[in-house]
Amino acid sequence: MSRDTQFILRHLGELEQLAEEVLADKEQIVDLDRTRNGNREGLRSLIRQNRQSKPGQSKSWVCFGDMFIKLPGPTAQAMIEQDQEKLTEEIDRLHKELKPKVAKLRDMEGQKEAKGFDLTALSSDEMKAVGR
Repeated sequence: MSRDTQFILRHLGELEQLAEEVLADKEQIVDLDRTRNGNREGLRSLIRQNRQSKPGQSKSWVCFGDMFIKLPGPTAQAMIEQDQEKLTEEIDRLHKELKPKVAKLRDMEGQKEAKGFDLTALSSDEMKAVGR
C-alpha cells in the first residue's frame, strides 16, 4: 500500500472511532435523561404522598436496580433527590465532553466550526448581574 492510502485509511479509522464516541455519548445522555424524568415523576408522587400522610407514617416502595425496598417517605425522597443530582452532574459532564469531540469531528471532516455550539447558559449569579 502506498503512504497516501495508509494515511487515508488511518484518517478514516480515527474519524469513525470519534464519530462512534460522539454517538455513544449522545445515546448515554438520552438514557440518563430518560431516567431523570422517571425519577422526577416518582419524586412528585412521593412529595404528594408525604403531604397527605401524617408525619412519620408515610412509607413507600422504591426500586433500586432489580429490588424493591420499603422506606420511610422522607428517606425515599432524599435518596431520589440525591440520585437526581448525580444524574444531572453526569449529564452536564457528558455535554461538556461532547462539545470538543464534535468540534474535532467537524474539523477532521473538513467542515466549518458549528456556530453557537460552544455556548453555555448564564449562571444564576450572572443572571442577577445582568438584571441590575
